[in-house]
Amino acid sequence: MGSNAPVRNISQFLDELRREDELAVVDAPVSTDEEIAEIHRRVIAANGPALLFTNVEGADFPVVTNLFGTKKRTELAFGRRPLDFVKDCVRLVHEAVPPTPKKLWPFRHLAWQGARVGMKRKSRGPVLEVVEDPQLTRIPLLKLWPEDGGHFVTLPLVYTEDPESGKPNLGMYRMQRYDDATTGMHWQIGKGGGFHYWKAEQAGNPLPVSCMVGGPPALILSAIAPLPEDVPELLLASLLLGEKLPTCKNPAGPHSIISEAEFAFIGEVAPGERRPEGPFGDHYGYYSLAHDYPVFRVKKVLRRRDAIWPATVVGKPRQEDFFIGDFLQELLSPLFPLVMPSVRDLWSYGETGFHSLAAAVVKDRYGREALQSAFRILGEGQLSLTKFLLLTDTPRDLTDFAGLLEHILARVNWETDLYIFSNLSMDTLDYTGPEVNKGSKGVIVGLGEAVRELPGEFSGDLPKGTGEPRVFCRGCLALSGDDYESDAALPGRIAGAESLSAWPLVVLCDDAKEATATEARFLWTTFTRFEPAADIHSANAEVRRAHISYTGPIVIDARKKPWHPGEVHCSPAAAEKVTTRWKEYFPAGMEMGDSESAHLG
Repeated sequence: MGSNAPVRNISQFLDELRREDELAVVDAPVSTDEEIAEIHRRVIAANGPALLFTNVEGADFPVVTNLFGTKKRTELAFGRRPLDFVKDCVRLVHEAVPPTPKKLWPFRHLAWQGARVGMKRKSRGPVLEVVEDPQLTRIPLLKLWPEDGGHFVTLPLVYTEDPESGKPNLGMYRMQRYDDATTGMHWQIGKGGGFHYWKAEQAGNPLPVSCMVGGPPALILSAIAPLPEDVPELLLASLLLGEKLPTCKNPAGPHSIISEAEFAFIGEVAPGERRPEGPFGDHYGYYSLAHDYPVFRVKKVLRRRDAIWPATVVGKPRQEDFFIGDFLQELLSPLFPLVMPSVRDLWSYGETGFHSLAAAVVKDRYGREALQSAFRILGEGQLSLTKFLLLTDTPRDLTDFAGLLEHILARVNWETDLYIFSNLSMDTLDYTGPEVNKGSKGVIVGLGEAVRELPGEFSGDLPKGTGEPRVFCRGCLALSGDDYESDAALPGRIAGAESLSAWPLVVLCDDAKEATATEARFLWTTFTRFEPAADIHSANAEVRRAHISYTGPIVIDARKKPWHPGEVHCSPAAAEKVTTRWKEYFPAGMEMGDSESAHLG
């Protein structure tokens, strides 16, 4: 199978993982309250296998997690075919325009592959083997962290249709279980399903919803892909699958259902109904707070007779979503220059939760063209949630963050090349702004030739309230500082310190040694704990032609603030339980990773 045969359902994928020795079966009884999640975290921290839990307390179904927790398993799930298809399509645009028979002939296979993209309607499917009234408490939804508001669906494939146009959307939105027949529906800003619900609610109508779980792994990738609003995710799933996506008639609702899904929850979201949802630990590594969200009322549950419940765990990077996100970026990156011609390359950093930081190589053929690329990136679909953007015009490996930052710091002119845009919307899960969904964005531009030599060592006196200077990379110094509550004005004194004047960038954090221990730790600590408009400081800032002109060094205040939600940590009781029972879970042996710190190592 591997790179060529399509993976059509979870059971087929598990068979492949067994053949590859990438699946461990846990027959010991386990709880959905933190225990499964902590086992998962320790295994993924050690680059371990997927996990099939066959004996879940209080549940009628087994649970499988960590399906995509290594690069190898993402490639087993999705294969090389879609990557090759996208690259060939880009080559077609560049090499076969204007088209001639001679130019088109080498790409004739694309027509055959394109003909296999779409839906294939069937009268029956495995997901229709059992049709029953909802008993969601018998399904092994997981509680991941001690302060979570409850158990939730971690890999929901939520299908809706535009009430006016009928255009479909497949998205992944957190669904907290309230009881046997109701869940929350965490429609964040900028999400397609939320737009559909807004239209239905404005008209006073309920929105029909079909939530599927399982099926081809391609569905999961498609549901989180940053596609333009009106591009159907199911078409991308079909492309990834390499064949038409089988659907079947829904006996309980208006939507067709993915035939190979493990479960399908059929129901609706009524207008005007809200209920507190959360808090929950999320992929930033912190808790998202409780807010009112719409309520999904389940009318029927469709499922396979031998259904398996696929789940994942979110928390401090790197978790499964990191590997899925990187595969998705590799898949879509060849398309960026077609959609945005002035953008040569683009990368979002999973270590920051993806939305907190992105970088791009752009064209700068005339003065300030790079800023047009910045505006295009920040206005493109889910990329519009990007909080901070780094730009250069020199082709380079964007995944080498330290090298990229050095390159930009050697070229940036703080008077003209730092832009902060305030009073904007921000990712719902990012709480660094003044209130939920509100914040700011920043852009740093480093173009052309180097204009300065970067320091690589620090010597001299430090401002009062700081200590433990650590060089992250040439030109970037991290400092430990007194906590924010005791000295909010500390960044201003740092920016004015003569001993730091040679450093273009200083990052103030609670623990500089910890923050600079690894590149991943620096990315997470810095970019998930500051908001550009509030936490960027400089020695001097003047308004010139309606632009704020800064004087270096620039200081980023990445200390924890009083309004920031807490970090996620496993409860001591669950941690001790998992440690004590480890050999019971894995009698044949399994490396136990450090779930607290290894992910950012």
